[in-house]
Amino acid sequence: MPDAIIATTNLRKTYGHVEALRGLSLQVQPGSLCGFLGRNGAGKTTTLKILLGMIRPTSGEARVLGRRVSDSVASVEIRRDVAFVGEDKPLFDYMTVQDVVRFTAGFYPRWRQDLEQRYLTTFGLSPRTKVKTLSRGMRAGLALLLALCRDARLLILDEPTSGLDPDMTEQVLQALVRHVASEEMTVFFSSHHIAEVEQIADRVVIIDRGRTIVAAALDDLRAQYRRIHFVFDDDAPAPVFRAKGVERMYRDGRVLTVLASAGAEGIVEEGRTLRPVSVDVVPVSLKEIFLESSGVEG
Repeated sequence: MPDAIIATTNLRKTYGHVEALRGLSLQVQPGSLCGFLGRNGAGKTTTLKILLGMIRPTSGEARVLGRRVSDSVASVEIRRDVAFVGEDKPLFDYMTVQDVVRFTAGFYPRWRQDLEQRYLTTFGLSPRTKVKTLSRGMRAGLALLLALCRDARLLILDEPTSGLDPDMTEQVLQALVRHVASEEMTVFFSSHHIAEVEQIADRVVIIDRGRTIVAAALDDLRAQYRRIHFVFDDDAPAPVFRAKGVERMYRDGRVLTVLASAGAEGIVEEGRTLRPVSVDVVPVSLKEIFLESSGVEG
């Protein structure tokens, strides 16, 4: 997609004999709030490092803001227009909040003082407070402020709410939603907290073993994924469905369960030919989609 903010094509990365990425392809469109999900070792961290120019892919291509990340000149331009907040959120402990803000603002000509004041208030940050005395939640708020006020086109976050209490987590999530809604920014964030992704994301990318296995708008996933339960008089059969969209099937005594990623109506119609005594179709949560698609036991 030529207008994609992030685009990777058949991206591969090996460390010795270990394949961290095995042909990863994904796109993130402008103005989206895209959640990036995957179990430990799926390749999320490697992907983020490649996008940020910290490591180079073994093969394949990655573009950020239309620029190739493997190009040394373009990589510098990418970092100028991309803000990143990692899980550790390093800050200068000996400075005050105001010192850190002014020091950081000096590097960015488009620094937004209006946003600075907004987020100082939002996160309860007093300018004269020493950074070393800030709580973990306030440090997270300060790190996010430094990223959001740069007027960057893309914000990449790695576990932005890790270790935060519920109140601070909600403040961070709502700040992201409001910022994307009011500013021309795209957010790509990695998280282990599926409920948080489902709360704020409009698009989701799920990877497993270095490959993309789900990439879609969250509303589309909610509309398309269904779990279909067929109940029979005797033991459930083990049919081979011709209808498209069958992801998984399970038999448990008299019950045959089908996980469908699309075309639930066609699967139900075909399943009725097996003469079940009842059919039940239920929605599937993002957590269930993640667990099923990545093979994680729920």
